[in-house]
Amino acid sequence: MLEPFRVTIDIRTDDLDLNGHVRGPAYLAYADHARWECVWAAGVDPLALKAGNLGPVNLETTIRFRRELRARARIDVLTRFVWEPGKVSRVDQEFVAPDGAVVAEVESVSGLLDLESRRLVPEPGRYWRKYASRPEVLGLP
Repeated sequence: MLEPFRVTIDIRTDDLDLNGHVRGPAYLAYADHARWECVWAAGVDPLALKAGNLGPVNLETTIRFRRELRARARIDVLTRFVWEPGKVSRVDQEFVAPDGAVVAEVESVSGLLDLESRRLVPEPGRYWRKYASRPEVLGLP
């Protein structure tokens, strides 16, 4: 199995709630950032996707908080795309502290929208492979 894509993120003080913990929306922003970094590392140009009348859509996101995360911490976000038959795929992400502890997990269900018909395309991995110069970064053979 291919190693997950890794992005390092520094936690900022403006991402904190009143208790000094990282806010839920910040976790979502970190996850989005890491997914896009992975897509770019795979060589996908988002403008080329759009020119091909395709747009990625997030259909569901689950956050599992495992350990407290506070200001000035540094974490790695590990991103793995999981391709299944049908119209949706999954992105599994682990937020890992320097000591190796998983502080959070984010799982997203997504699809690729045909921007003209406004319907999800079947087998989205096939389209991502077409637009990626390094599809293996997305877990595509």
